[in-house]
Amino acid sequence: NSYTLKDWNPLLELIPEIEKTTKFGELKVGEEIEKGVFQFPYVVESEVVSRFHKIVYEMPIIINFDWSSWDEGKIMFNDKNFDFDSIDIPTKCKLITAIVRNDRFCDGVLVDAFDSGLILKILKSIKTTLSN
Repeated sequence: NSYTLKDWNPLLELIPEIEKTTKFGELKVGEEIEKGVFQFPYVVESEVVSRFHKIVYEMPIIINFDWSSWDEGKIMFNDKNFDFDSIDIPTKCKLITAIVRNDRFCDGVLVDAFDSGLILKILKSIKTTLSN
């Protein structure tokens, strides 16, 4: 809650680029590294997703909490019509944390959150909250 609009600028400045981006990542099918040894499929993030990932750790807005057991966040995440303006900024940070941390265990979650518009909605909501 102590961050100002200026503090949030590195992240909020990504909004126009996110709005213009049509492809946030690509699934690379596992390749045969050597005879009989195959690499698992993995996701390659676009540049804007990589910068977002770096910025959220640098600011830092990643919150230390038990995100995997956070049922309220799962409800928000799965509700396509959820009004992010109805929650405070720390809760929005918790959502970002849950997405980014989950991506470490399930490759592609962060890219999916960009593809679905979820990250853009959260960032725009943060900007709206700070502008009021």
